[in-house]
Amino acid sequence: MNLRLILLPFSVLFALITEVRNFLYDRGILKQYEFDVPVISVGNLNVGGSGKTPQIEYLIRLLQPGYKVAVISRGYKRLTKGYIEANENSSPETIGDEPYQIYRKFKDIIVAVGENRVEAVRKVVKKHRPGVILLDDAFQHRRIKPGWQILLTPYKHLFYNDWMLPAGNLRELPKNVNRADMIIVTKLPENLDAKKQNKIRSKIAKFTGKEVYFSKINYAPYLTNEIKQLNINDLADYKILLITGIADTSQLYAFLSKKNINFEGLKFGDHHRFSPADIRRIKKKFAGIKSSKKLILTTEKDYVRLSFRLSGGMLYYLPIQTEIIEKKEFNQKVLAYVRSKK
Repeated sequence: MNLRLILLPFSVLFALITEVRNFLYDRGILKQYEFDVPVISVGNLNVGGSGKTPQIEYLIRLLQPGYKVAVISRGYKRLTKGYIEANENSSPETIGDEPYQIYRKFKDIIVAVGENRVEAVRKVVKKHRPGVILLDDAFQHRRIKPGWQILLTPYKHLFYNDWMLPAGNLRELPKNVNRADMIIVTKLPENLDAKKQNKIRSKIAKFTGKEVYFSKINYAPYLTNEIKQLNINDLADYKILLITGIADTSQLYAFLSKKNINFEGLKFGDHHRFSPADIRRIKKKFAGIKSSKKLILTTEKDYVRLSFRLSGGMLYYLPIQTEIIEKKEFNQKVLAYVRSKK
């Protein structure tokens, strides 16, 4: 029997629980908190990788020239509790891998983590008076009512094709996409024509009349670490061990294959915390590669965890950035919201 059918009763129960919770917030029975500072939430309906961190980084690049930016996250899989602001002593273990990645890339912004995000926002506002706050993975965090909600849905796992947990990957019913102020279909494949985009728009329109944008991942033309940078076109003679701890490796694998990179993949789970045994396994695998030209490649998210444990310049990462197809219109909408709160 199909596993989805077996789990379907649990999905119905989970849907009921989430709908009751949403009802209580929508009717004001459970309190929501609003703030004078512009607050932008980035989230999704599904579990797994939808490109939230690259989207947060896109917004930082857009907003930082004109505003003091703060990013607030719960700090998924960190080993600490409570409110913590990122500083020079922070690590993936203390604030989480994605907040740490953001902190090390954008030194002039505030990065804070906390399970109680209402408290975290209050502390950041009181201490720093930011011009705009970005909430990471906060679509289901109903205690805060953001001024602007951005919902991401990955092209390969569009919310309207999915089921509720645990039979599927949805955290709440598709109809709740209507809470968003805009929807971004992320991780587009190359050459997705306008006809297919319009088909997706029409299906999303059955759930919400909000604007739909499309984005894709752009890979840098180089690998890098703190010591060296290698042009990706100069790697033809290299043998590469590719380490990934992300939800979906398909686009990365396709990109490297297209570039004729000779790599062997070693996959771990999303947000994997690399143990000493994992590091020994990686080192043994790398030592077994018979080539004078070899290196270990990973994602930027995994690099911030692995770089503490793999030294000697053997480890590189491939930078990525989100590109929004309708960039001008999207940017204008976001900036118009932020200006409207001043």
